[in-house]
Amino acid sequence: MEKLNSLFKLKKNSHNSLLFNSVLWLIAFFSLLLFFSGGKPIKIDYYYTFGFSLTLFFPVIICLYLLIPSFLKKEKYLLFLGLFLFNFIAFASINTLFLNTVVNAVLPDFYFISYLNDFEVYLLFFVFISLTTLLKLAEDWVYFNKIENETLRLENLQIETQLSALKAQINPHFLFNSLNVLYALALQNNQKTTKAIVQLSDILRYVLYESNNEKNSLKKEIQLLKNYLDFQKFRYDDKTNVSLHIDVDDEQFSIYPMLLLPLVENSFKHGVKGDIDNTFITIKISKTASEFHFLIENNLAKESKNTTEKYSGLGLKNIAQNLALIYPNKHEFFYKETANSFLVSLKINLLT
Repeated sequence: MEKLNSLFKLKKNSHNSLLFNSVLWLIAFFSLLLFFSGGKPIKIDYYYTFGFSLTLFFPVIICLYLLIPSFLKKEKYLLFLGLFLFNFIAFASINTLFLNTVVNAVLPDFYFISYLNDFEVYLLFFVFISLTTLLKLAEDWVYFNKIENETLRLENLQIETQLSALKAQINPHFLFNSLNVLYALALQNNQKTTKAIVQLSDILRYVLYESNNEKNSLKKEIQLLKNYLDFQKFRYDDKTNVSLHIDVDDEQFSIYPMLLLPLVENSFKHGVKGDIDNTFITIKISKTASEFHFLIENNLAKESKNTTEKYSGLGLKNIAQNLALIYPNKHEFFYKETANSFLVSLKINLLT
């Protein structure tokens, strides 16, 4: 976020008011010159246009850099309108006086007579100040829209970087746990080792390649969980009661990859122990038009009791961080420890 603030300050400093006003008044001067002279300016037309522009300059600057930021942008619309009218009327009123006195005194060789009657002067002031106000608002909108887009681009880049970092933490963690399973099989000279290696390769293929997608179908994520559960059976055989209940109305529903697997990993790591009786893992996956719900509960081994903080280590923290990034204000994620079990619930609101 500090980088975003620095970028905003940098862009704000590059918002060149001098350039904007230089271009504005150059265009204004030559437009007024052609208007006053009828397209064929002579020397006196240049002087008259310059003097007239001076009387326009101050109300325009007051409007652009005092009235707009202090009142219009702060939604003080009535006050802005009143001051806007007073501003243009006051300076339009002194326009003829300025040309007939000050300019005539500075340039005595010329006798200035206003090219416009009083009504035309007021009308020109009103139109000119209104147009420059609209032009300034349009210029500000383009500038700040550009800043906002750049800020959003950098925020998205930061989110992608954070998500990639979180995935990088998940994948080695998963590989480490899986290698422990193969190691246990190898120690037992189990003939299932080869089959387990093949199955692990299928799981890792998903983790390495499919997890790079922005979203995956729920069907793929469920299949990943099934493969993982089958893989774990090589280690635990029938000692663990693992149940998977699925009630999904649309398997093609898109979900962020690798949200669910770390939760299942944690259940095996912290709940299922090879020398503990009555171990269980219950997984429920449901999806309706309004909500996706994933719930997992496992037994709590004696040595794991009252260690919620330890239990909610890398896996749950990664899940929480991912959800905050990809489903902001659209999810509910909590876990709780009971006397003999640990439960984690993840809900994603599909209506917001």
